[in-house]
Amino acid sequence: MAQKPNKKVERVQAIFNKANSASRVQWEYINQKGCDFSNDNQLTHKEITDLEEQGMPTFTINRIAPVVEMLSFYATANTPRWQAVGAKGSDSAVASLYADVAEYIWYNSDGGTIYSNAINDAITKSTGYIQVDVDPDSDRGMGDVVLKQPEPFDIYVDPKARDILFRDSAFMLIRKLIPKAHLKILHPEHKNIINKISTDNNTEYIYSEKAVDEMRKDFHYKDISESESVDPETGDHDKLIEYYELYEKIKASFINIFYTVPPEPEVIEQIQQQAAQEIESAQKEFAVQLKEQEVQMQEAVKAGEMLPERYKLEMENAQKMMNDQLEAMQQQIQSQLVSMASKVENRVVSEKEFKVLLENKDFVRQLQDQVQFFETRIRVTKIAGDQLLNERVLPEKIQDYPIIPFHYKWTGTPFPMSAVAPLVGKQREMNKSHQIMVHNASLGSSLRWMHEEGSIDMDYWEKYSSSPGALLPIRPGSEPPTPVMPAPLSNAFFTVVQEGKADMEYLAGIYGAMQGDTSQQHDTFRGMMAMDEYGTRRVKSWLKNAIEPALKQLGHVVRQYSQSVYTSHKVMNIIMDDEISKQKQVEINIPIYSDRGDIIEKHNDYAAAKFDVRIVAGSTLPVNRWAYLDELKELYKLGIVDDIAVLGETDLRNKEDIAKRKSIYQQMSAQIGELEEGMKDKDGTIETLERQLVQAGIKGKVMQASVEISKQKEELKSAQQDESNQTRAEQKFYQRSIAENARLVGKETQIEAKNMKNNLQNGSKKV
Repeated sequence: MAQKPNKKVERVQAIFNKANSASRVQWEYINQKGCDFSNDNQLTHKEITDLEEQGMPTFTINRIAPVVEMLSFYATANTPRWQAVGAKGSDSAVASLYADVAEYIWYNSDGGTIYSNAINDAITKSTGYIQVDVDPDSDRGMGDVVLKQPEPFDIYVDPKARDILFRDSAFMLIRKLIPKAHLKILHPEHKNIINKISTDNNTEYIYSEKAVDEMRKDFHYKDISESESVDPETGDHDKLIEYYELYEKIKASFINIFYTVPPEPEVIEQIQQQAAQEIESAQKEFAVQLKEQEVQMQEAVKAGEMLPERYKLEMENAQKMMNDQLEAMQQQIQSQLVSMASKVENRVVSEKEFKVLLENKDFVRQLQDQVQFFETRIRVTKIAGDQLLNERVLPEKIQDYPIIPFHYKWTGTPFPMSAVAPLVGKQREMNKSHQIMVHNASLGSSLRWMHEEGSIDMDYWEKYSSSPGALLPIRPGSEPPTPVMPAPLSNAFFTVVQEGKADMEYLAGIYGAMQGDTSQQHDTFRGMMAMDEYGTRRVKSWLKNAIEPALKQLGHVVRQYSQSVYTSHKVMNIIMDDEISKQKQVEINIPIYSDRGDIIEKHNDYAAAKFDVRIVAGSTLPVNRWAYLDELKELYKLGIVDDIAVLGETDLRNKEDIAKRKSIYQQMSAQIGELEEGMKDKDGTIETLERQLVQAGIKGKVMQASVEISKQKEELKSAQQDESNQTRAEQKFYQRSIAENARLVGKETQIEAKNMKNNLQNGSKKV
């Protein structure tokens, strides 16, 4: 029994030895050098010693660190966001909870810090990792999904892996050196096994290249030696133990079985009672039919159409047929009822469990069909020293490696490139140019002297030769010392420095304008926006092609782990970042009870839902807040967004209080608007009623006036008739008067004419 764990230990150690190949060692050395350069550890101890012996400066001007910081900023400016799409309509509601569950896991694990460190490792060491794991002691033993950030150089991948996310890798191995006391803290359930570990195994790191302690600017985790590990219980040096975690993809054999479930005894009794009732009714029906047939045949015998012997034979045959039909019907009805009551269920079991089930004869009778298939499983083997801690297969929902890589530049192998690697040469070139220029300037400010031996007092000259106004004596008869001027420095060194800066910006894709260099910025706001858009395209390409696929895979693995862990009722309180909504509560797997208190189903059944996870593209990129705010203002003017959306993106203090006040103002405005509408309705009603009253009054007055007018009309009519009669009489009188007057006037005229004629005649006579 003791040899089996040893064989597994030997197998894991053999895998490590094969994975730790020469290519792997060279890749780690190159990328560790790049990481050292980004941390301003750019000179080896030998280089520092040689420069000091030549009197040259040993300083460096780190142009790589700003590149690393800017790339990290672009990739981690915002928290990544995931979305889930339900496989069926019923899964959509539960799928919408995934974003909240992922956010809960993210903030519970301090995902922002872990993600930032992984991106920094990807930039400086070519690869960063995020590991999904389960903390079984969290939530009072219910367990929680957590995120971890392992050291990239502790992970060994199958050299034949060709997938950018190592999904096709045969194994992923984590190898660490952990103090024995700390190993007991990590695995308290295996203390007895850890105490049995032999410390004769290899516990030495290949330490990174470093200078003396007082000259070193950074420390790598492999620089911490065994002598610096302490046992907290005794205070002595603690022995380092090799610790392995081996993740392998295996094909597990499963059987998809279909079997019938017989009904319960109560159901069988009900079936038998129902069958007896149906048989009884059928028996009565057959008896009546037999009686009818008997009567018909008796009449045929009496009529001489059938012999008595035929009658007797036919009756016997009819009785036998009726009994056979009753028996067949009884079997058929009972079989149908049993088949209706029996259920065919489907279940997936492992091949080992299926073999055990086949030993049960009742199960073999109930077995309807069986289909063998293979599923991918993740097997985890944990080894400490020469002892096997445990070996287990992760739950069936987990089918991907829980270790997700974040690369900077994928090369088609497990050995990608970092962003720092192409800059190391330029950084060395610039360091050398600066050292030479500073050394030449130093030589020009403090002259060297050539003199005849014994011509001067060397101690005096060394002390006062560079003092202003110093009087430097020489011995009589000796030639005065000759100053040694430094050779003129070529202008090519200045050109190399300037071109080196431009080349580093070009290689990294991080220009001075992106870091706030005002001399390289555009004068106009739109010009600055255009530079920001064009200058970040290479960074966006890296995020789109390398980081976002890794984040999507991280979302898939988090889904697999969360559905395996969160199977019971759980309430999650999520603290939000924005100031307007502070906290959010999410509840999953809510039990629904029957009348008897049994759990019949679950609301928001998170573990049973099927959905796909997607990453929101560009969610981690920084947002130009001023440009975004300007865009929101334009959208607000167009009426597409409201003022609360604009307020949320400003830098005003107490935005939440302002939003609440605006909300109250909006409610009051809505109430005032409703009251105004009511008043308008009332005013309209009053005006309508007034118009109706006025119209009614007018109609009354019009009717009264029409009555008066009709009355006056009738009176006037009668008066006019009387008046017309009187007028005709008066007209006749006037006509007679006029005719009489005319006659009188004519008569008088005739008299006057006659008198005038007489007078004329009398006058002529007088003449």
